[in-house]
Amino acid sequence: MSTSLQRGITTLLAQIDAPVATFFSTCVHCGLCAESCLFYTETQDPKYTPIHKLEPMRRLWQQEYTFWGKLLKKVGLSKPVTDEELAEWEPLVYDSCTLCGRCSLACPVGNDITYMVRKMREGMVASGHAPEGLKGATQRAIEQGSPMGVNLKTLKAQIKHAEKETGLTVPLDVEGADYMMVLSSAEVADYPEIISAVTRIFKQADVSWTLASDGFEGTNSGIQIGSSDLAADILGRIVHAAERLKVKYVISPECGHAYTALRWEGPNLIGRPYPFQVIHIIELLDELRSSERLKTDSVDETRMTFHDPCQMVRRGGVIEQPRNLLKQVAPNFVEMPDAGVQNWCCGGGGGVSANHRAERLRIKVFSRKKSQLEAVDAKLLVTSCSNCRTMLLDGLELNRMDVEVIGLTELIADHLTDNAEGKAS
Repeated sequence: MSTSLQRGITTLLAQIDAPVATFFSTCVHCGLCAESCLFYTETQDPKYTPIHKLEPMRRLWQQEYTFWGKLLKKVGLSKPVTDEELAEWEPLVYDSCTLCGRCSLACPVGNDITYMVRKMREGMVASGHAPEGLKGATQRAIEQGSPMGVNLKTLKAQIKHAEKETGLTVPLDVEGADYMMVLSSAEVADYPEIISAVTRIFKQADVSWTLASDGFEGTNSGIQIGSSDLAADILGRIVHAAERLKVKYVISPECGHAYTALRWEGPNLIGRPYPFQVIHIIELLDELRSSERLKTDSVDETRMTFHDPCQMVRRGGVIEQPRNLLKQVAPNFVEMPDAGVQNWCCGGGGGVSANHRAERLRIKVFSRKKSQLEAVDAKLLVTSCSNCRTMLLDGLELNRMDVEVIGLTELIADHLTDNAEGKAS
């Protein structure tokens, strides 16, 4: 057995905790997880059944932790997990799973298959079986601080542009601010208008906030590739910056796995509780709305709909907040079929968007989102995740659909009352 395979199997065995063992033992093989998976429904290929993607890990559990499994292994009737098998399973674990959580929601006995896939990836990456694109993104995140290579110089250039556009100061490294805003690589590189939007909103609402020069990147490719050690390293920069600046809150950006890593997995990753609270930008905007600090004086009559990002809505519970905000500015807002917790993924989450090998499959499964959009005939698609936004734009262009895409924060900023209101933060 090679060193890398031994490392992978050892890691996989270490990931089989009490919940995973319980999930394997209680699976009733009903197939409902298949009908909930974007990759199965759009291809009808049984290999994309979510629980099947865990077969090597299931067999290790059986061989090492069950009576009959141990017996079958001893008499040579249970085949060992091989390096070739892990290589065969790599596309199933990384190309055809976005960690969206829809399968977990569908399981009749409550098995969290997404949790299990996340554990499976820990063993895969330890054995060297992970997509090159995701390896590269993670390496850049560790070495350069960003999976897209975004650095402080880039951020400062975007800050300068936002200040020129708004006439307002974008705070950087302000000690004692109430909130520290975190951004994703895509927001800085592709959608920098988010910086202007939050600057205008926070000015109006009199929010005390700052960006941090050493903790502005929220994208966590360590979570996506499946390495808790690397995820902790990436997350630690944000935690250090927040502690250095003594903020009360850290604002998670419009980015799905940044939110998951920061809000839900973070304290476990670093091994201690935060001295601050984490809030998603949409949660904060809704709080400002409910307290009448976020004021708008116009609406957009365009027929629009909302794409629910999996990590925020299904995995994170941020469901009503975006709708509260949309009701304030969008009188012709309509819900897509299967909206809310049942929404279908954009197809590029969980690191799939950084995995070039998965592109053809990702494009194919966009047919589900296409059907959702055709059902409501919306002209504007709103979302609250920058990765979703890129995947949606890509899919719409390839399908020649005349639908625009915008981030919810920017949409709200476009309808603010007089932006001169409020005190300087």
